[in-house]
Amino acid sequence: MTLHMKRAITWCASLALLSMTMLPTLASAQTAPTPPLTTNDLGVNAVAQSGLVLQGGDVRQTAARIINVALGFLGIIAVVIVLVGGFKYMLSGGSEEKTAEARNLIFSGIIGLAIILSAWAITSFVITSLISATSTPTS
Repeated sequence: MTLHMKRAITWCASLALLSMTMLPTLASAQTAPTPPLTTNDLGVNAVAQSGLVLQGGDVRQTAARIINVALGFLGIIAVVIVLVGGFKYMLSGGSEEKTAEARNLIFSGIIGLAIILSAWAITSFVITSLISATSTPTS
């Protein structure tokens, strides 16, 4: 790669980075500035006024939400492991050792995804059964 090409790529990358950072500022649709925060805005009254309910929810549904979020994060991690394995496979350069390591990563990520999906299915079934079995029938 010549020096001229490196400078052109650097200039284009800098321009792209500048446009990505400045475009949201230019596209801002706010017409009036937001008022400054007061000490009351940062307390419990701000949470109560926003409509969030911090109490009175069903514990079973809260547990189900927490489990779904945790399994979602684990799913993201498993997908990242598969992607890293794919990149290592592409960059192995034909080396048997690097290719085997990349295949192991991909295989481990796929097994992790299968375990996470089965855990999600089991917990979804258990929570749904638990909620339907313990809720009072409405007639």
